[in-house]
Amino acid sequence: MERQAILRLRDGKEFTGTAFGAEGVIAIGEAVFNTGIPGYQEILTDPSYAGQIVMMTSPMIGNYGIAETDSESSGIKAAALIVKKLYRGPVMKGRITLDAFLRENGITGIEGVDTRAITLHLRDHGSQNAVIFPPEKRTEAEALLASFPLITERDLIDGVSVKQAVKDPDLGEGFEKAPKNPRKHFAVVDYGIKRSIISCLYRRGASVTLLPHTAKAEDILALDPDALFLSNGPGDPALLTEAVEMVRALIGKLPIEGICLGHQIITIAIGGRTEKMKFGHHGSNQPVRSALTGRTFVTAQNHGFMTVRDSLPETTSIWFENADDGTVEGLFDETLNVRSVQFHPEAAPGPEEAEAIFDTFMEKAR
Repeated sequence: MERQAILRLRDGKEFTGTAFGAEGVIAIGEAVFNTGIPGYQEILTDPSYAGQIVMMTSPMIGNYGIAETDSESSGIKAAALIVKKLYRGPVMKGRITLDAFLRENGITGIEGVDTRAITLHLRDHGSQNAVIFPPEKRTEAEALLASFPLITERDLIDGVSVKQAVKDPDLGEGFEKAPKNPRKHFAVVDYGIKRSIISCLYRRGASVTLLPHTAKAEDILALDPDALFLSNGPGDPALLTEAVEMVRALIGKLPIEGICLGHQIITIAIGGRTEKMKFGHHGSNQPVRSALTGRTFVTAQNHGFMTVRDSLPETTSIWFENADDGTVEGLFDETLNVRSVQFHPEAAPGPEEAEAIFDTFMEKAR
């Protein structure tokens, strides 16, 4: 029996569809659209999506099911899922359906809505808070939406970071194992890291000490690592004042590298600024151009904040820029020994042509 569900945006725009996943749940978060075609499992389990309702622009989602080996973290981190059409047929042996995966994780979804119209609305009016609810819970849902804080007011890191240091974490089946004879040692601060990032470091012979987001400069120096690495993660980097101060304290003492949120933290730590984007970059088909070579390649991205180009110090150089809108996609500063990228070179999901960025991270570690 079909269950009706309603999607309501903060500005009052409303869409009615069919619920799937967990029953009777009110889901709330910032609604964003993702332009990827495959990769819904990696997207849902990417901790960078914590606090967000993800809408897939691809018209049918779920046709290859869910494989235990494809999750980027332990369980779904997104707040909810919006699709045009949910695949409800059989899946390969050893997999479960997307509907069952959401049920297992207590996450709701809505299908049968006009995802094109919603995408155009978010593109024109910007990403915004939204709520998905069953009709009988309208009063409760509308009250929750009216009082729910903006993404710029929510510190989401504590819910996705490890609580204590972990040496060479076991990523599980389908990912690389820690090297037996490591070439380098990375201190990795976990703001919501994807397993694929650690896997890429392992593949290049790096050992990893995964640290909680509360790690202090002295904790990191005590490990005597070859580099400090700042992970991806959710939310507004401007709220992470302690992380910024930690990075500032280590500039000049260690090579510092970062991806996505890590890139934004580095931006602020070296004296730059970040700002909220209208609807961000979310998808596995985002073109990026090297400012050094002019080469353009396609990347996976998930961010709603960006580096303000004109705010960067004179010694800082642009490494990459977005080929569509010219926004900063990477920076480096040889004087400060920092480098970072806004996109996800580990992909997962997406094209793998940017993975060589990890080779650079290895080369620049001391």
